Amino acid sequence: MSYRSREPLRVVDAVTAWTLYHGTRADLQPGDLIEPGYASNYGERKKAAYVYLTATLDAAAWGAELAVGDGAGRIYHTVPTSDIRSDKRRRTLPVS
Repeated sequence: MSYRSREPLRVVDAVTAWTLYHGTRADLQPGDLIEPGYASNYGERKKAAYVYLTATLDAAAWGAELAVGDGAGRIYHTVPTSDIRSDKRRRTLPVS
């Protein structure tokens, strides 16, 4: 989401870290770990080799909407417990 203004903007601070999100239908609590090795939330529910996270609320909402289950879609603010990598395969979504 982008905004625009005809008025000046005041710089408040520099961004030094991104907020990262995870979208799902799982009912999680603060402190819970989202770990690889469980059935994927998507598609054929194969064993997930990775945990996916995003820096945009739109992508997290998309993940929550696509997640398997009957519960409400949820978006969680997450903090990695180790290094993370860019997933180049997930950068662009096909247009249907």
